[in-house]
Amino acid sequence: MFRRLISFVAATVLLTFQLFIGNATAVQLDEGTRTVRINDSGEQAVISVPQVAKGKQLFNDTCAQCHAGGVTKTNQNVGLEPEALALATPPRNNVEGLVDYMKNPTTYDGEIEISEIHPSLKSADIFTEMRNLTDEDLEAIAAHILIQPKIVGIRWGGGKIHY
Repeated sequence: MFRRLISFVAATVLLTFQLFIGNATAVQLDEGTRTVRINDSGEQAVISVPQVAKGKQLFNDTCAQCHAGGVTKTNQNVGLEPEALALATPPRNNVEGLVDYMKNPTTYDGEIEISEIHPSLKSADIFTEMRNLTDEDLEAIAAHILIQPKIVGIRWGGGKIHY
């Protein structure tokens, strides 16, 4: 009985600590940090804290095996840092551009469709992690990608400098 009580108290303390830390992290993400470009026209939106959390979870579940920390493991010359996303054709430095890419990926120069080698909704039969993602999920992932440089700085994408 005493062991059960100690276990219960320890679990309660741990859970309370986790909730406190989770809320502290959410508070640190002010509106400026959560503001992202929606499209090439420059429209912006503030992403909600729950959507930020959802985007992080979906990115970690779906994309992080190849893009941990915004680095592209299969091609370290092109990461997910803002400069690289902006220089892609078409530009991928906004939510719509990233969602379009996750639906129908192309090479960095936009010339060749690469859905057979990069996970996308188009290739969900090959890349099963993409099967159940909705447009809302893709938008949350895109927002996560765009917010990360504001949180971790140049570490996102490997800290490369593009000229």
